[in-house]
Amino acid sequence: MNDDRLPTALYVDAHLRRLAAEGVYYYILQKGAYASGSILLKINGIENGCVLLQQQRDLDGKMGWMRMLKGDVAPESDADAYISRARDRDPDLWVIEVEDRGLQNPFEGKIF
Repeated sequence: MNDDRLPTALYVDAHLRRLAAEGVYYYILQKGAYASGSILLKINGIENGCVLLQQQRDLDGKMGWMRMLKGDVAPESDADAYISRARDRDPDLWVIEVEDRGLQNPFEGKIF
């Protein structure tokens, strides 16, 4: 089986360069596996709470994002607790925090 997918590190780097050019604040909380680590994205709305999204493929193989906490917005303490548990389970996980008061996903892909 041939898998021509872009390595995760290159995908992340390309998106983070764009965010830097747009003046969007971000933090890499954990660097995962270069080639195949999955991405957990914390969108921090500052006083508006947080949204956690996990990058996943849909049934057709298209990349998208799945909400990881109940409801749309959660307190930052809940998001941080989830991230801590996820990091313990998956050392290959990329964890990225982005600051956006509007809680918009800056990465490409549909939220399902």
